[in-house]
Amino acid sequence: MFTKILIANRGEIACRVIKTCRKLGIRTVAVYSEADAGARHVRLADEAYCVGSAPSRESYLRVEKILEVAKASGAQAVHPGYGFLSENEGFAKSCAEAGIVFIGPPVEAIRAMGSKSAAKSLMEKAGVPLVPGYHGDDQDPALLQRQAERIGFPVLIKASAGGGGKGMRVVEKAADFAAALASCQREARSSFGDDKVLVEKYLVRPRHIEIQVFGDSQGNVISLHERDCSAQRRHQKVVEEAPAPGMTPERRAAMGKAACDAARAVGYVGAGTVEFIASQDATFYFMEMNTRLQVEHPVTEMITGQDLVEWQIRVAGGAPLPLTQDQVPLRGHSIEVRVYAEEPEKGFLPSIGALRHFAPPAASAHVRVDTGVEQGDVVSPHYDPMLAKLIVWDETRERACERMLQALSEFRVVGVGNNVEFLGRLVGCDPFRAGQVDTGLIERERATLIPEAEPAPADALALAGFAVLASEARVRSTSTVEAHSPWALADGWRLNGRLRRVLAFKTAETSREVTIVHGGSGSLEIDGRASSGRVDADGRVRLAWGDARLDGHVVAHGETLHVFAGGRRWSLQRLDPLLHAGEDQEEAGGLAAPMSGKIIALVASIGAEVEKGAPLLVMEAMKMEHTIVAPANGTLKAFRFALGDQVPEGAELVDFEKAAS
Repeated sequence: MFTKILIANRGEIACRVIKTCRKLGIRTVAVYSEADAGARHVRLADEAYCVGSAPSRESYLRVEKILEVAKASGAQAVHPGYGFLSENEGFAKSCAEAGIVFIGPPVEAIRAMGSKSAAKSLMEKAGVPLVPGYHGDDQDPALLQRQAERIGFPVLIKASAGGGGKGMRVVEKAADFAAALASCQREARSSFGDDKVLVEKYLVRPRHIEIQVFGDSQGNVISLHERDCSAQRRHQKVVEEAPAPGMTPERRAAMGKAACDAARAVGYVGAGTVEFIASQDATFYFMEMNTRLQVEHPVTEMITGQDLVEWQIRVAGGAPLPLTQDQVPLRGHSIEVRVYAEEPEKGFLPSIGALRHFAPPAASAHVRVDTGVEQGDVVSPHYDPMLAKLIVWDETRERACERMLQALSEFRVVGVGNNVEFLGRLVGCDPFRAGQVDTGLIERERATLIPEAEPAPADALALAGFAVLASEARVRSTSTVEAHSPWALADGWRLNGRLRRVLAFKTAETSREVTIVHGGSGSLEIDGRASSGRVDADGRVRLAWGDARLDGHVVAHGETLHVFAGGRRWSLQRLDPLLHAGEDQEEAGGLAAPMSGKIIALVASIGAEVEKGAPLLVMEAMKMEHTIVAPANGTLKAFRFALGDQVPEGAELVDFEKAAS
């Protein structure tokens, strides 16, 4: 067994590995970029070393620097986590040459599965079923177009070296193929340094089912059942669950055997995932093999009761697998969602900034939270904006769904946009609850999952109004006025009559008011209903409001009150002329950069007359492409930045003249 392991990653996976190492009595070494100097994984590790500046290519992707730290710290092994260097053949080879154990598969296995095209050829020889497609080396656009027409539309263009949903495009008809190919190749070149693609038949309403496999150096290979990852957006997984809904024992055995055959074909050792695309008639086809631990591995851990990171470490040290195939448990049902700093209502644009309030639900036997951040941390534009993985378990899928909805209702984030409410609507929608999940679910249910913003209801306003009063009372009680002085009281007492106040808030572009009346002996009315309650230090508000009993949390951030209640969140901007409220909330107009990024394509021509919605330029930000479109019919007068320029958030990108009415 190792005594010290370096973790060549960041975020929640680095924290996850540190936790398992502590359980095994292994010391940990963290690496970090300058942007991550105060990150949670750095605080948790026994030792930590800076390996470069913020961009990942100048820090987390620096093979020589990471190996230098491993040697200097005395680490005997490197755990690569997932992402960054986890599937990098050169890194695994360099570790071996340096006499440091790479906690992952052999170099040959990474090489064999590193190219989707080569992997499919290998799987075909191993008898693993494949989707009809073209996986050849000839990348002539005209040839690729002909191959797509041979396969039959719709087709999927996919980066050969890709992963994580990057470099993938669905093409519905031949006329759209050339533009989709160019976009896919740009993204592939930027993300993976390789613009080679493959073209496959795109299955209608397919399911994405993957098999967790594990191999050891003694030649044993087993599967630890399946995960359903069909709920996706832009080919990126949003919800994962195990076991897959509707999976029969016979189909599980067949898919498990195919996955193990795939692993044996490359002499696989360690944790890996064989991904299949499954049609509605229960047929399945090999897509790819990820030669690393997956983001969604916790759901497998929850239904099997095993620690897969511990398995990785022990197998890398030469130990055999702890279980045989017939000993692998399968108990209950587990669901995982990925909580991101992003704004679903704005096309899922990533959100950056400080976590002013970050309160996940409490961990228990049924609820698990894997996170790499804490309250006060900053979400950087340099890395993936995932805040946490929320995982639940229960005896049945129906009960697991209820557990997830409850856990999401308790998850509170303030300071950055987030997808918590979106996830609640997704898990709670009828098709998902019924197990009718496929890769097109989110797009089909878009109107339900991303509804138009609605003004906050009366009970949310009542909670906010009461929280304002409690905050004012706290300020007065801690002021320099003597505690026994009448000026220290905040009971609204007046010599004649009662104090009546009106608090105004802006919610969903609508102004709403709350009327508060102070009575004698500390009595209180909110919008005509007798009210009493308390506010805890963490912002929890318990309010008796007429016949209703309200329970929620109110978190203040600047002029805005964030009200969390009943699984919903409302942002209420305080409108107070004396505070010039709202001046810091005005939105910039025009065609501005939604976030910091790089100009990667200038699509329209200067002087061109374009229609509303026509693409003008393409930005790359946080490893994703964002197309800036014309807000109305008009003329593109000029671009304010050149191809390749890095632009700050909010920068005006083009001069655009709207057409006369």
